[in-house]
Amino acid sequence: MKLESKKILLVEDDPNFGSILKEYLSINGYDVTLAKNGIEGFEKFKKDMFDLCLLDVMMPYKDGFTLAKEIREKNEAVPLIFITAKTLKEDVLKGFKLGADDYISKPFDSEVLLAKIKSILSRRVVQPSIESEEIDFTIGAFEFNSKLRILTFNDTVPIKLSPKENQLLRLLALHINDLLSRETALNKIWQDDNYFTSRSMDVYIAKLRKYLRTDPNVEILNIHGEGFRLVVNEAVV
Repeated sequence: MKLESKKILLVEDDPNFGSILKEYLSINGYDVTLAKNGIEGFEKFKKDMFDLCLLDVMMPYKDGFTLAKEIREKNEAVPLIFITAKTLKEDVLKGFKLGADDYISKPFDSEVLLAKIKSILSRRVVQPSIESEEIDFTIGAFEFNSKLRILTFNDTVPIKLSPKENQLLRLLALHINDLLSRETALNKIWQDDNYFTSRSMDVYIAKLRKYLRTDPNVEILNIHGEGFRLVVNEAVV
């Protein structure tokens, strides 16, 4: 029985490059939908289910960053790869803040892109169990339900975490007041330990710190060269 092809949304405003890339990915077994700009890309995304999105950054009408933000509002989990002619650090970080899984800069080797796609999709197939089955955690004045992905501080409006925010906070909570090594977190959540996944994790750590700063007794410490420690200090009465 033939396995169903993985569906990729390719959004690229250069018609020649887009057609060539679509053909290359199709030859390698992927079902590719091509959109010529961000507006068309979002319309196609809303009408179908995709396993991965390849987004050009520099596009007319709606750029790749804006499109990624809209996609993330609809689907928090679909992998995103940015295709860009720009390699500025600010753009790379902006992409990861929007939830990108990887980046590739033009001109690029098609086989490298193919390897990135295969790696990201293989991570989604096998989601590792993260140690214990515990789902409810108390973190200082916060209550955290990892099954529902809900973080609540006292009687304030609950925060709905993204899948990766949830996985990362759960790992930290399982290692509360202890070291969570960078390598452990990357391999358990991203199933890979490289420059891009490491930068992506740093972005998620920054987001979690922003959520947790409401309680001055809770902090995520950066243990240089080793990893992170979720620390809950005793409240001063």
